[in-house]
Amino acid sequence: MAFADVEEAAAALAGHVRETPVWPFRVSSPGLDTDLLLKCEHMQVTGSFKIRGALNFVHNLDDASAQRGLVAMSAGNHAQGVALAARSRGASATIVVPATAPLAKINATRALGARVVIHGASLEEARAEAFAIADREGRIFVPPFDDDAVIAGQGTVGLELVRQAPDVNEVLVPAGGGGLLAGVALALKHLRPGIRVIGVQSAAMDGIARSLAAGKPVAVGATRTIADGVAVSGPSERTFALIQRYVDEVVTVPDEAIAQAILALVERAKFVVEGAGALGIAAVMSGRYRPKGKALAVISGGNIDINLLGSMVRRGLVEAGRYQHLAVEVSDTPGELALVSSVIAEVGGNILEVDHNREAPGMPVGVAVLELLLEVNGAEQFSDILEALRERGLRGVPGSPARLATESARRRHESR
Repeated sequence: MAFADVEEAAAALAGHVRETPVWPFRVSSPGLDTDLLLKCEHMQVTGSFKIRGALNFVHNLDDASAQRGLVAMSAGNHAQGVALAARSRGASATIVVPATAPLAKINATRALGARVVIHGASLEEARAEAFAIADREGRIFVPPFDDDAVIAGQGTVGLELVRQAPDVNEVLVPAGGGGLLAGVALALKHLRPGIRVIGVQSAAMDGIARSLAAGKPVAVGATRTIADGVAVSGPSERTFALIQRYVDEVVTVPDEAIAQAILALVERAKFVVEGAGALGIAAVMSGRYRPKGKALAVISGGNIDINLLGSMVRRGLVEAGRYQHLAVEVSDTPGELALVSSVIAEVGGNILEVDHNREAPGMPVGVAVLELLLEVNGAEQFSDILEALRERGLRGVPGSPARLATESARRRHESR
């Protein structure tokens, strides 16, 4: 495949996809804050870059092939792209998704007119069923990444970047099977040979990183990750060859860093972004990648399951030290809970949950354990709360749930 394929894809997609904006964002990272630009593909039609490749693939089909109907396997974003692309050609679409696919993506795919088949626990099992359906029903299989037309469609993101951010030196691109990474890298290196292209993977599903280390495509086993959009076993021969040629580096990030990136984007940019879409920001925030020049991160999608968003934000707050568990031993008498809560309030903490346990094992009669979940600004404010409690004759330490053997609480009880 060549750069001309990306140019042809851009012409085919004109008027059918959005030229998504580039947005400034300041990232707090270890040692040094970093100014990033964000390529906002979560604002794309269907909420993901995947519509680009799916539309270009379907555009290249003749009428007879399109009318046979389409079939694809997907965790959700490719599913919506194929469903919409099929509808644009008046074709039917069947999408096979694993049982782990987010409900929001399944419902969105059905809303676009596709038949959704839930099969297997991983994308590999869903792929096998999609191939079986293609054989039984004579449908055209639409690859999620292992196809020149799909890769060329994804590469149109790179064409837009060059126009929108001509002074960018480094581009971070989320990667699973490598279609987006390969296409963007090919386009960028053709137009700006000196630009650095960095792939970012979930550490739980790091098939591309392992493949580069091995010098050949390597598949990894299915593992749960909040970056479900890139939960792919590894690259294909086609995407691997392009990545070897055009990509400068691939880094991996853990789920904890991804959760913190999702939280930062919600809180500071007001962007709702799925796990895969937050990979580039997570790499910089966690220090897994340190930009050497002006950098841009591609936000590949925003189709996060609303039922999981709250738990992801909560996880991000925990990892950022803004949710803290605290257990305090107190005298089981009136005013003790008020005392603890007033001390915490004076320092600016907020009590989210409280459990007043009078029957904690090992506690003397008349002594209770307060187990609290606090909302704080960070580790420094939490330390201030602990110090304030000590000054008032109490002692708090982080734990969940922890029992504090404090002589001060016993003495307070015995003195009443």
